[in-house]
Amino acid sequence: DKALGDRSGITRYGFALVPLDEALTRVVVDCSNRPGLVWKVGFSRPKVGEMDTELFKEWFQGFAQAAGVTLHVENLYGENNHHIIESTYKAFARALRQSITIDQRLGGAIPSTKGLLSDSDK
Repeated sequence: DKALGDRSGITRYGFALVPLDEALTRVVVDCSNRPGLVWKVGFSRPKVGEMDTELFKEWFQGFAQAAGVTLHVENLYGENNHHIIESTYKAFARALRQSITIDQRLGGAIPSTKGLLSDSDK
């Protein structure tokens, strides 16, 4: 959250669809300073290697809270849990990069009709 400051000039929204073999995941990011997570990712096993699959949702929830972003994460299909996880993180990275890229067309303005995306906007 601190790294984005008042969010002046950022694109604000980001979107990515990323495949990995048979898996396809969609992630949408809104750097709104209103933390939230919509999680539609299922796993066929409780663990991948030694890691509990439920911890992946917890990681995204923690990121959304700490960064002040709204995340929509949805695995559209896939069978291999490793592929689902990898496509999820790759889609997230691409969507996040898109959302925080400076949009020169904004001329440094804050991307909100209210003119702010700060703590007081929560």
